[in-house]
Amino acid sequence: MHFLSYLEPKFLIETAGLLGVFFIIFAESGLFFGFFLPGDSLLFTAGFLASQGYFSISILVGGAVLAAIVGDTAGYAFGRKVGPKIFSRDDSLFFHKKHVVRAQRFYANHGNKTIILARFIPVVRTFAPILAGVGAMSYGTFLKYNCIGGFLWAAGIPLVGYLLGGAIPGVDQYLLPIIIMIVVLSVLPGAFHFYRSRKTEDL
Repeated sequence: MHFLSYLEPKFLIETAGLLGVFFIIFAESGLFFGFFLPGDSLLFTAGFLASQGYFSISILVGGAVLAAIVGDTAGYAFGRKVGPKIFSRDDSLFFHKKHVVRAQRFYANHGNKTIILARFIPVVRTFAPILAGVGAMSYGTFLKYNCIGGFLWAAGIPLVGYLLGGAIPGVDQYLLPIIIMIVVLSVLPGAFHFYRSRKTEDL
């Protein structure tokens, strides 16, 4: 089996179960090596499988929201501990400085709202809470935005999968195209932001 096959959402869920889903959401939300994990497509697929009776949607949503909030909190704590040293860290297999810079630019443009908006942008959502800790955002402020963003993302996406799974007959036949569409849509905001920032630099 090819390595990328192990990151296929349905395979991950069927292999690791709900606890595996919660751990992946936690890791992608705040551990710097979790940026490559498929959070959006994983949540959608989990919601779809819940509609097919694999597990309870309420347990899925509750656990995913908690994992997302705790994950961001771990990222914030890591940022507070490491501080500006993260910008001088050497690139490695699980760390690329360009991702920190990308998140930093996004943060500069959107301020505290980044903690909410970043939830829907791969890579940026992993590093945004870390940068909030580096920038010494007060924990009270961070927690407010963290809870809002965590709920909107970790509850909203699986509920969409759950509702589609229950409303459209034979939707499982279209699961792969839907997941691909979700991945593309989740990448588009980051790509647009990158294009705008490059265009601004060229002026």
